[in-house]
Amino acid sequence: MAATVPPSPSVSEARRSAQRAKSAAGRLAELSQLQIDTIVDAVAAAAQSHVEPWARLAVEETGFGVVSDKIQKNRFAAERVYEFIRPMRTVGVIHRDEARKVVEIAEPFGVVAAIVPSTNPTSTAIYKILISLKARCPIVISPHPSATRCITNVAQVLNDAALAAGAPEGAVNWMTQVSLEGTQELMRHRDVAVILATGGMGLVRAAYSAGKPAYGVGPGNAPCFIERTADVAKAANDILTGKCFDNGVLCSSPNSVVVEAAVADEAKRQFIAGGGYFLSSVESELLAKALVTPRRLPNPEFVGRSAMQIATAIGVDVPDGTRALIAELTGVGRDFPLSIEKLCPVLSYYVVADWQEGCERCKQILRYGGMGHTMSIHSQNEPVILEFGLKKPAFRICVNTPTTHGSIGLTTGLDPAMTLGCGGFGGNITSDNITPRHLLNIKRLAYELRPASTGRPATPSSGQRAMPLPQVPKQPQPAGLAAASVTSHVEALLAGRGGSPAIAEFVCEEDVRQAMALGRTILISDRTIVTPLAREVGDAHKILVVSDR
Repeated sequence: MAATVPPSPSVSEARRSAQRAKSAAGRLAELSQLQIDTIVDAVAAAAQSHVEPWARLAVEETGFGVVSDKIQKNRFAAERVYEFIRPMRTVGVIHRDEARKVVEIAEPFGVVAAIVPSTNPTSTAIYKILISLKARCPIVISPHPSATRCITNVAQVLNDAALAAGAPEGAVNWMTQVSLEGTQELMRHRDVAVILATGGMGLVRAAYSAGKPAYGVGPGNAPCFIERTADVAKAANDILTGKCFDNGVLCSSPNSVVVEAAVADEAKRQFIAGGGYFLSSVESELLAKALVTPRRLPNPEFVGRSAMQIATAIGVDVPDGTRALIAELTGVGRDFPLSIEKLCPVLSYYVVADWQEGCERCKQILRYGGMGHTMSIHSQNEPVILEFGLKKPAFRICVNTPTTHGSIGLTTGLDPAMTLGCGGFGGNITSDNITPRHLLNIKRLAYELRPASTGRPATPSSGQRAMPLPQVPKQPQPAGLAAASVTSHVEALLAGRGGSPAIAEFVCEEDVRQAMALGRTILISDRTIVTPLAREVGDAHKILVVSDR
């Protein structure tokens, strides 16, 4: 009989942590709103007193980003997020609808498995601990291996503050023996109720396949459109501010500039004046080879590094004070490596004839690695702004503000958060900014408004007249594509005129699913833009066929 292989230290720790959190769940759930708010107050106060040392520790350990910007992110989590969640009712009756006679009661989701990245380690840890405790959910943090020390420091300090304020032992937990195997074990553990996953696409997919409810975050690749009516100087400054903030490591950081030709010259002047350096075609090729890996991911050696550091690394001489490297491109996809999400102060730059062409270019950029996430438009033309809101596959469209700051609710009215859902476009369960509300289940007491029909006529002895149920007004049908129109679109994608196969230029997940429904395949080439989810589903079902033409 073969000997049983003992679990690795990381797997054992994941199991112990989940069990310890589960043991605290019942006691945490019984606390009153006052007790929970007292704990949250104490945790926020502890975080606020450590924003600067944690920022320095994060940069020292990971090598990513800028200390002053990480201080701002830590303060955002410890102050702005806290101020937003503090008034929320998360215990007992949280809402009464007198007209509908419905009473809503909050129930904590349960143990939270929180995956914390190396790019935003301390701020994300503060944020996830605060929203979990506010929802009365114990939390187990799995740090990124390259940021274990700084994340552990945050967890220890905030756990001590929570315990001193009345939280039960096991309310805040963290892993110190970190591995992919241990993180996967944590996410699959029977005592874990919900997953908050922030990290790479592989990790987010693992979270969604763990068999638990999960909030994951997809890649950003945010495009920024400058329309002819924009305040061009402000637009350029906003984009550079967002791109250079913490050296571009936030997933909502600007990645591409799309500028209307009518203001292109002025925009270029403003970017140069603000510290942007426009690369020559030869320099752009050097950067692309060094920055973009064969898997179309940013080279970790460049992630979170400054523009000056990157320029030195590739042998390009740039002026002192250069804040961002800018590569002028004419397309999106595999032939244009710098059109990916870059996670460093590098921008791709496109000039378009008008806002309609800009609209299509922004769609292409999002489809190449930012579906459902974030973009910005800089314009004073309200009808055009609305068109972008209606047509873009992004759930945070920041208007006349940096995407980095606007998407998380720092410069906009969006819910303050460090985890941003990408909705159906990005394969996520929600398009919201994640708050304590997403860690609550809501019970509803529903009182009778009208008697149920018995299906029998009222008898004279009943003493009551049978009253007809009130008629529910018919809702207008939303405008949209008819099924036949969708089918014809997919048929056109799958076959050219005369029945000869056509090579698709772009394939999204919906195209693949329509092809599956029709029992057809989709012909692609190495120039075809295929979204990550379309690739995953298409390969699994053998829908994508590579042309030899």
